[in-house]
Amino acid sequence: MIIEPRMRGFICLTAHPKGSEQNVKNQIEYIKSKGPINGAKKVLVIGASTGFGLASRITSAFGSDAATIGVFFEKPPVEGKTASPGWYNSAAFEAEAHKAGLYAKSINGDAFSNEIKRQTLDLIKADLEKVDLIIYSLASPVRQHPTTGVLHRSVLKPIGQTFTNKTVDFHTGNVTEVSIAPANEEDIENTVAVMGGEDWTMWIDALKAENLLAEGAITVAYSYIGPSLTEAVYRKGTIGRAKDDLEATAFSITDTLKSVGGKAYVSVNKALVTQASSAIPVIPLYISLLYKIMKEEGIHEGCIEQIQRLFQDKLYNGSDVPLDDKGRIRIDDWEMREDVQAKVAKLWLEATTETLPGIGDLAGYKNDFLNLFGFGFDGVDYKAETEEVLEIESIK
Repeated sequence: MIIEPRMRGFICLTAHPKGSEQNVKNQIEYIKSKGPINGAKKVLVIGASTGFGLASRITSAFGSDAATIGVFFEKPPVEGKTASPGWYNSAAFEAEAHKAGLYAKSINGDAFSNEIKRQTLDLIKADLEKVDLIIYSLASPVRQHPTTGVLHRSVLKPIGQTFTNKTVDFHTGNVTEVSIAPANEEDIENTVAVMGGEDWTMWIDALKAENLLAEGAITVAYSYIGPSLTEAVYRKGTIGRAKDDLEATAFSITDTLKSVGGKAYVSVNKALVTQASSAIPVIPLYISLLYKIMKEEGIHEGCIEQIQRLFQDKLYNGSDVPLDDKGRIRIDDWEMREDVQAKVAKLWLEATTETLPGIGDLAGYKNDFLNLFGFGFDGVDYKAETEEVLEIESIK
């Protein structure tokens, strides 16, 4: 079939297998170009199919020759209907890893469930014996609690009062004002249940109970802080409460890992175009202004550049891992530079539908959004018939 992007609001309903393959190959080539990383050799990535999770898997495999197991929840293709993009990303990753002689297997299912945890533990036990790096990079809006059976849904809301500010429809470029009503206690509790640290703890406890953690094993979860512009709806809102919980969890997991000489970290990453961030009011406008400035300054990074720098300069630098005063790794350091944020704040005041094409990088935002689904890559013939039904080698 000929596959074209079909949009519905903040999601694309189609994904391109050849474009997704090119996306993965581009990231692999970047990692190879940066030289070897003296990193982990047996790696579990929970949330491995897109964004920071995919970049972590690629960086581990092609930067450190690591064996990787990736866990994700993606929609497989059927005849006449494409898979979700993470399916095609993972198929391409496995194919490239196997070509390079690297171990790579994947598990597709709900990572919050006991069943998928069990399946993953059994695979580690059978094939790797132990893991020395666990990346926790889940980005689901919904979690069915494995013990209580309760279905929790996260919400993006401010806490305490209604939030009103500018936003942009990145499809049309229209800058408008948006208002979001405040959360109630149930909203906060549900969001923390989905996006907080409980499931990360459950994974580490399960691995430890089965003696699957190597000596010195580390685990990393990803977080975001952002600027004062977005804090009312993000860091001081419901998602911020969940991130606070996730970050606090790193300390309790570190206590758990003391018996194997291990440690848990939270890495605070840069604002990037993702399916999740595209649906958050205010964030697309902020990112389009941020991109313009960071590209002009020569300090713009995508997922793969961020994770390569995290692994090379922070986690596996041959010395102590540099942390902020709250014990977090800061790979958002370039985004949060005072000069960068001052320029964003100035442009924010000027941003309108008419001015944004000149002062922001909406074209870059749109391109990155299309890239998430395998569209917009050089070297891919998007007018050609493409086989939509594609298997992942280890999932049959």
